[in-house]
Amino acid sequence: MNNQSIGKKGEALAKSFLEKKEFEIIETNYQKRSGEIDIIAKDPKYDEYVFVEVKTRQNQSFGYPEEAVGEKKIEKIIETAEQWFDEKEMTSPEWRIDIVSIDWSEKNPKIEHIQNIS
Repeated sequence: MNNQSIGKKGEALAKSFLEKKEFEIIETNYQKRSGEIDIIAKDPKYDEYVFVEVKTRQNQSFGYPEEAVGEKKIEKIIETAEQWFDEKEMTSPEWRIDIVSIDWSEKNPKIEHIQNIS
């Protein structure tokens, strides 16, 4: 399986995972020049918007999936999230950045949800 297809499968799995946790999925693959946000959702438990970065790996040769989200990536997510809020004409809503990490090195993928990374 190539990187692009594993990424798409991972994003679909993450979306389903979040829906099971009662997140409302608002948008997927939101793109701007500053970057892309894999999933934009609303967490009803905390009444806040969640910008989700999905990281999927088939093996550990490049480390764990969540280790691929560094400071520069977080800055791009923040900039892109701010553009999304501007487009929606929202001011000062509650929001956070989460990672959904998927380790697909075995038959059954392991999913980890890491909240509020920023």
